Amino acid sequence: MWEWSPIRDWLSGVITPYWTYPLLTLVQALMVMVCIILTMAFYTLAERKIIGWIQARRGPNRVNLFWIPGLGQPFADVIKLMFKEIVIPADANGFLFRLAPFLSLIPSLAMWAVIPLSPEHAFANIDAGLLYILALTSMGVYGIILAGWAANSKYAFLGAMRSAAQIVAYEIAMGFAMVGVLMAAGSLNIGEIIHAQHGLFGWNWTWLFPLLVVYFISGVAETNRAPFDVAEGESEIVAGFHVDYSGMAFALFFIAEYVNMILISALTVIFFFGGWLSPFDGWLPDDSWLAAPSFFWFGLKTLFPMFSFLWLRATFPRYRYDQIMRLGWKSLIPVTLVWLLVEGFMVYFHVGPWKGHL
Repeated sequence: MWEWSPIRDWLSGVITPYWTYPLLTLVQALMVMVCIILTMAFYTLAERKIIGWIQARRGPNRVNLFWIPGLGQPFADVIKLMFKEIVIPADANGFLFRLAPFLSLIPSLAMWAVIPLSPEHAFANIDAGLLYILALTSMGVYGIILAGWAANSKYAFLGAMRSAAQIVAYEIAMGFAMVGVLMAAGSLNIGEIIHAQHGLFGWNWTWLFPLLVVYFISGVAETNRAPFDVAEGESEIVAGFHVDYSGMAFALFFIAEYVNMILISALTVIFFFGGWLSPFDGWLPDDSWLAAPSFFWFGLKTLFPMFSFLWLRATFPRYRYDQIMRLGWKSLIPVTLVWLLVEGFMVYFHVGPWKGHL
């Protein structure tokens, strides 16, 4: 776990050493959480601006901040949602109705605990990081199912069942894609997965390209984003599982969706594009800052899958439910199984970039 020395030194001077470590951990967790929420807020603004540009519109341009048109729109949305009433249906289960948004949001934020943002900045460096991520990605569906069931609404329950079936279908394909990454790295540790990729053409995308495609498509489906947004099909079932939510309760589902989009983008970069490794590694002298691994490369790479989420939404129409199920069960899962078999032969016969460290 990384330590920010100014905070550590200050805490050591005002409190006993026994409490320094847990308080430092809490401060770091709050810092990471605030950064993620701010990134999510401006990601929503980028989505509206980019899709507006694709559709020949201007996007948000009324709420200005620092004389930049539309920059204050995310903060205006937050203020609006904070002052809206949270309406609970008369026949709903009040406790589960309130609990469901937190069950969707908490796993989304908890997964960032094992994401290494740079070589020196890993919040929790655990050996089972990949297993931790795979376990928590399964937790978000409980919040969706509870939201649909607790509202006691047929529309909400239908949206929840659609989402549960979709997540189960695509989570299997996503899990198999992660198994391919595990085979390539020989470790469940996220940092080791990054270190196992050497040089631009040694990144996993060059050897595991089919798994990259499957993983990203599954990630789009897992987050219920277009064109896989049948769970929220407003033209069919009046907004799906969160049709009865309003105010900040609805905002929590909204935040969870966008945090998951950023997380899937970051994991795509970690698993297939070398994480914080430089694309110029091996091409430039080691003392060059362009060749050094850093958060700059991690953030720059993450922008591309984040943009792809928006591009897909602006380009493709929504799939029918039967098309989504067919793609998940009959296309993506067989592709991953075939490529895992191919990768198994490559690893066994020491072919590819893994021959040096397996």
